[in-house]
Amino acid sequence: MKTIKLLIAVVLIAVAIPMQAQTADEIIANYFENTGGEEAWSKLEGIQINAVVNQGFEIPVTIIEMKDGRQMIKINIQGQDITQLAFDGEVAWTTNFQSMKSEKVDSETLENFKTLAGKSFPSPFLNYKDKGFAVELLGEELIDGTNTYKVQITMDPVKADGEMVDNKVTYYFEADNFVPIQTASEIQAGPSKGQVSKDTYSDYAEVLAEGQEEGEGLYFALSRTVFGGQALEIKSIDLNPKVTDEMFAFPEQE
Repeated sequence: MKTIKLLIAVVLIAVAIPMQAQTADEIIANYFENTGGEEAWSKLEGIQINAVVNQGFEIPVTIIEMKDGRQMIKINIQGQDITQLAFDGEVAWTTNFQSMKSEKVDSETLENFKTLAGKSFPSPFLNYKDKGFAVELLGEELIDGTNTYKVQITMDPVKADGEMVDNKVTYYFEADNFVPIQTASEIQAGPSKGQVSKDTYSDYAEVLAEGQEEGEGLYFALSRTVFGGQALEIKSIDLNPKVTDEMFAFPEQE
């Protein structure tokens, strides 16, 4: 009996070693390698995500993120395009759903946009040391039956209610394929302050840029669930989309 117990213990140790042997940098390196390669990610200039959310009826959503920090979220309701958020590098704005007029964000939100502009594109882990970010392996955790590595990244602090606060996000990397299946961060301001925002990611697939062949693309999650349980069904992703300055600029008011 002692021999059997010893054998079981040895087996368990052998199984545990691969999980424990990983460092944060090794996990990040494996993530980039398994999703297209760090060099390919570094060359990416922009992403356009074409998706829908279902709120009893489908609402088309377009999300554009550019390497230089410009970004935009646009929805379409009953044939009308509405910009939920846009940032052109200097001005961030949104649409007031009551007046349907464009409004600039407050100074604190704008400052945060400028602080982080482009640093999370296409991933905050890409060249994170050059950005002044820090990462830490917090251990392992079982997420919905899946073994994950729990890696926290600390980015530039941001302002919330007039004070500088930590800006940390925890990523849960699937232990076999090293892709994130969940992120978690504490909400620092607003009515949900103090709550933990969790986003989930699944259904990874290769996305090709124009002229690329199978095996040359980058891998993205095509199913996401964001804070509050809202599912984002991604229909397609365009790499290096053609954009204009006008798409992000605050519109002239009449």
